[in-house]
Amino acid sequence: MALRIGFRTSPQNVDWPTLEGAWAEAGRHDVFDSGWLNDHLTDPGRERGGPALEAITTLAALAHLVPGKQMGHTVLAATFRHPSVLAKQAVTMDQITGGRFILGLGAGWHVGEHESFGIDLPPIGQRMSRLEAQVRVLRALFSDAARSTPGVTLEAGSYRLDGAVMEPGPVRPGGPPLWLGAQKPRGMRLTARLADGWNYAANLNGSVDGFRERHEALRRMCDEEGRDVAELTISVQLIVPDDAGERRRALAAAQGYAQAGAQEIMLTIPARSGAAGIRRLAIEVALPLRDGRG
Repeated sequence: MALRIGFRTSPQNVDWPTLEGAWAEAGRHDVFDSGWLNDHLTDPGRERGGPALEAITTLAALAHLVPGKQMGHTVLAATFRHPSVLAKQAVTMDQITGGRFILGLGAGWHVGEHESFGIDLPPIGQRMSRLEAQVRVLRALFSDAARSTPGVTLEAGSYRLDGAVMEPGPVRPGGPPLWLGAQKPRGMRLTARLADGWNYAANLNGSVDGFRERHEALRRMCDEEGRDVAELTISVQLIVPDDAGERRRALAAAQGYAQAGAQEIMLTIPARSGAAGIRRLAIEVALPLRDGRG
């Protein structure tokens, strides 16, 4: 599989014209195969508060600026949305983009944004059980059985479907690909069993060696689940600071992840860097990364 290169911005701490300009600029660069946002209700760099745009509606508004590119989130917080509502949103995005939407999902983690908005954030074990139940609901609602009556019926933990019909159904057969942002064994096991892709968060104190170890662990889990790890897309999200020297170091890191087996690398810059930041990312990091793999 040829290396795919994505760009990633945050919808926090940025005004709409700057964010829109950044994505419009990215749409002009063929080197980018995909575009990504994160998902927070506040600024994740603070304990509480901070400006943030809602991730799904923001991506829907930006989608027309990057024609032909895949797009998604790394990752949507499972705690924020009921899985049936999320399934409807994902299928709508699938329709809007002609099958280019990827559903990235994680368990949720930021305490302050959950507390301030009154959203439940249970202990990690319960969150993982909830995440697994949500994946089962999403899979059911993306299935062919959900396209017409009698629909699908499912008991999945605290979630229940009773003759649920998803109309219109997804454009993409099987629905949007489901990628999980799992870094620990239980989440990686769920990835091996039910997901279409895995996202390694290199920007959370990750390293190429750490990626290799988790990638090998995922391979073993896939074998145990009777799956070929090649069925999964292996992706890495990597922060690229807005400094020339740091961009060179980020390029070297990205090359290391590619050599270690990453199939898609999401190069992350602050959205406030705008169109100029995207141009620097394309010229100084993405193009050398692509050409070095040619």
